Amino acid sequence: MSNSAAKRKLRSSYVTTVISISLVLFLLGIIGLLILNAQRLSTYVRENLGFTILINDNSREAEVQRLQKILNASPYVRGAAYVSKEDAAALMKEELGEDFIEFLGYNPLLSSIEVKVYAQYANPDSMAVIENQILNFPQVKEVYYQKNLLHAVNDNIEKITIVLGGFVILLMIIAIALINNTIRLSVYSRRFLIKTMQLVGATRGFIRKPFLVKGVLHGLAGATVALILLSALIYGLTKELEGMIGFDNIWLVGTLFAIVILLGILITLISTFFAVNKYLRLNADDLYY
Repeated sequence: MSNSAAKRKLRSSYVTTVISISLVLFLLGIIGLLILNAQRLSTYVRENLGFTILINDNSREAEVQRLQKILNASPYVRGAAYVSKEDAAALMKEELGEDFIEFLGYNPLLSSIEVKVYAQYANPDSMAVIENQILNFPQVKEVYYQKNLLHAVNDNIEKITIVLGGFVILLMIIAIALINNTIRLSVYSRRFLIKTMQLVGATRGFIRKPFLVKGVLHGLAGATVALILLSALIYGLTKELEGMIGFDNIWLVGTLFAIVILLGILITLISTFFAVNKYLRLNADDLYY
């Protein structure tokens, strides 16, 4: 084989190895992104549930404003917004596309206060306690929130957390196996070189060193490609999931990128170490099998 052909084959092997590693690290990065954002996503979903307080028709505006201030000062309230009868009618008219007040002759809607709670209170037990406290105010006619949806969200978040944890473990095993197999094939193609160096007196450490260095470079190159793909993915998701996933949390993104780089280096380094050791232990005759 000519030198140019050998160089082409070497470059092709290097590119294949890097692409294989980068794709696996990209998948791990996606899972890492989900894990690191799991709490953020959970908080976002819970804090957008909230509830509506319907106000008695005979309540004075000053009393309602006082109630709103009390709610805003409560430890469980993230925000409380007053919606007058007129505002509620305007919203209903916009949704229906027709003036129902003109048809009925009066406005049947009640004033209300839209309340958003902090994530730690958005569970069935806490909401039941909050509901009972609010119903004690004389201005309050009814507290409305979707109980079934609240139960479903909390149950599904717990299930998703368990499933995601199991999926992460499974994917880690698959990722390590795939990268390990890629590295082993790369080392296999140079098994005769390893044995030749060993026969002329080279120590195991001396033989192992260039392979380990190349393994680290493979890991860094694969991690770099994976980070470029992850950056593009995060940028795309920022527009769709603004406030949940994005580059605004530098610590989170930095942690994710550091984990991907570290995994790329560690997995390739360990896989290369064991792959080279395998051929260092083999007899020359066994290299043909």
